[in-house]
Amino acid sequence: MNFLAHIYLSGDDELLTIGNFVADGIRGNKYKTYPKKVQAGIMLHRAIDTFTDAHPTFRQSTKRLHKNYGHYSGVIVDIFYDHFLAKNWKNYSNIVLDKYVDDFYHSLNKNFEILPARFKHLTPIMIEHNWLVSYATLDGIQNILNGMNQRTKGKSKMNEATNELKEFYSEFEKDFTSFFQELQSFAITKKNEVEKQFKI
Repeated sequence: MNFLAHIYLSGDDELLTIGNFVADGIRGNKYKTYPKKVQAGIMLHRAIDTFTDAHPTFRQSTKRLHKNYGHYSGVIVDIFYDHFLAKNWKNYSNIVLDKYVDDFYHSLNKNFEILPARFKHLTPIMIEHNWLVSYATLDGIQNILNGMNQRTKGKSKMNEATNELKEFYSEFEKDFTSFFQELQSFAITKKNEVEKQFKI
């Protein structure tokens, strides 16, 4: 899953949410240098990714993209799924998306010093361009994919993936809705496990 889903699935704990958000920037056992709540968020993130990558519905989504995008297909579907979460946000939260995201940005700024270097660079850009809210629109997704393609120096062609999103829009949305219901249940259980593991 991409940023918005990971943040949402973290629940209400600020540091656990930050851990879940920054986990991709922390390799191996380096997570142990962070506060326990951040460590718990990192472990939750890793469990969510493992569950997602192995899930047949997620794989069904990636198959629509394999021909044109190869091993980038999973990354693209992560972004597509964040689009459907943002677009249908009212089905998942009583807090409007703008307010939810503003609160998260405030949390990032408040805890900026504990962010990994990659995220210290990324966070101001994310906030300036309001990525998390922009996911709700196709134009926003196009901008995100444009940036991803630039980071691969044009090799991924991810900027073209909105063609498949538009062509199979209802199929991707159906996949997301079905999958995310299962992922929410998994994340609640796993969050309880990691909180017990780290005694928080």
